[in-house]
Amino acid sequence: FERLLTQGKDARVLAGVKIAVVGKKTASSLKQYSLQPDFIPLNFVADSLVEHFPEPLAGKKILFPRVETGGRQVLIEELTAQRAEIVEVAAYESGCPAQILPGVLEALQQRDVDVLTFASSKTVKNFYQLLVEALTCNLEPTPPLLTELSKENILPQPIQLQPVYLENPRSLLDGVCIASIGPQTSKTCHQLLGRVDVEAQEYTLEGLTAAIEQWIKDRN
Repeated sequence: FERLLTQGKDARVLAGVKIAVVGKKTASSLKQYSLQPDFIPLNFVADSLVEHFPEPLAGKKILFPRVETGGRQVLIEELTAQRAEIVEVAAYESGCPAQILPGVLEALQQRDVDVLTFASSKTVKNFYQLLVEALTCNLEPTPPLLTELSKENILPQPIQLQPVYLENPRSLLDGVCIASIGPQTSKTCHQLLGRVDVEAQEYTLEGLTAAIEQWIKDRN
């Protein structure tokens, strides 16, 4: 909508265009511009959007604003398979911080974390990447003496440094509840972190909060 405004336009240009969204948060954002979505799937995941789309997709022209890199392709692939014409537009970019915050790593090492929450597969991947990088060092080999090399008239060969894990990344999560917002995020948790302890029944932040609250009640 910022791009529309910079071009001297507003929401009126969408008159006659139907809008589909995946979840409640996106629908709520639309209401700020006095727009109502025409379709929200029962399960707030991209797969459900395609499965329960209310109209035949063949020949439909669909504008698909999305993250610039790293997004799932399932929705594009499924819509294309049903012969819809897709126009992808990079609407935003998400990135990974340069390093994990020292306080976060310290809290994990001191067992001060009770619950880790993940609201997307990308947050799982970024967290795991940062954790591995923080726990990895490269041991530099001692360089050979130049005098010895010059005697034999040879040059030192490049040496590949092998990463050394100071700690097992997964071991830092022992005793920590891993909570996921939905099945796709849970799948990534299993792949990288080895498990999931809590999965939201409704794939929203509210659903994730409710699932964690229930987990706490069950433990007590």
